[in-house]
Amino acid sequence: MPGSVKRVLRRLFTPRWLGALALAVVYAFVGYHLGQWQWGRYEFKAERNALLDAHYRAEPVPLASVLDHQPVDRARDDWTKVSATGSYDGQQLLVRNRPNNSVYGYEVLAPLRLQDGSTAIIDRGWVENSARGANVLPEVPPAPAGEVTVVGWVRPAESTDHKKLPDGQVASISLPDVEAAWGTEVLDGYVVLASEKLPDGTEPARPAALADPDRSLGPHQAYAFQWWFSMPVGLLLIWLGLRREQREAQPDRVVKPKKVRIWDEEDY
Repeated sequence: MPGSVKRVLRRLFTPRWLGALALAVVYAFVGYHLGQWQWGRYEFKAERNALLDAHYRAEPVPLASVLDHQPVDRARDDWTKVSATGSYDGQQLLVRNRPNNSVYGYEVLAPLRLQDGSTAIIDRGWVENSARGANVLPEVPPAPAGEVTVVGWVRPAESTDHKKLPDGQVASISLPDVEAAWGTEVLDGYVVLASEKLPDGTEPARPAALADPDRSLGPHQAYAFQWWFSMPVGLLLIWLGLRREQREAQPDRVVKPKKVRIWDEEDY
């Protein structure tokens, strides 16, 4: 091992530099795990997009094959395209503070009584907040009467928000909140409406369709690489600092006088 390297390593084993080394190791350890966390977020979104690719544009399957009185399996069923035939019972719920294309308003829920007697939550779409203020409910196109066939996408139910709201409103699409408001048991999960048709093929008026799901992967992959690439920075700074101290600790070199050559003397 070169002598200069040995001297640098001897200087490292002092309390001040050992403390700096410990901090650099901790930083590298934390950076590794933060990179792993960001990579996990990236993989989660990539898997979500793969599920969307498989389900969102697919042909619809019967709703009963997905919501067969069982909880929605997010990894398997989320965004599955389904169809069902039934009739709305005239009730509705407004879900407050829901964005659609960056504008806030209400999502409109309606209970669809299916042919087997069960009830599914249909998210018929979105209406903007009233221009007259938050205390005034907006106009909502009513659900059609009689038999209707709906096509949409299955989503898992949300957790309850425990907020006390006026009658006819909920803070989230939570099964307990919806069942309490409608006074009936509903299937787990809900269906985001794509289309609804009457027996004659006409499509009734409905609230605005919800925007397509967000497919962005976010900056997580880049953040993961940033954390991983920064892991050795602390160790590199320590090495450079040790080398600088070592150079500063060395005595100044004596500059040897330049030897005058015979032919140089002739210039004088």
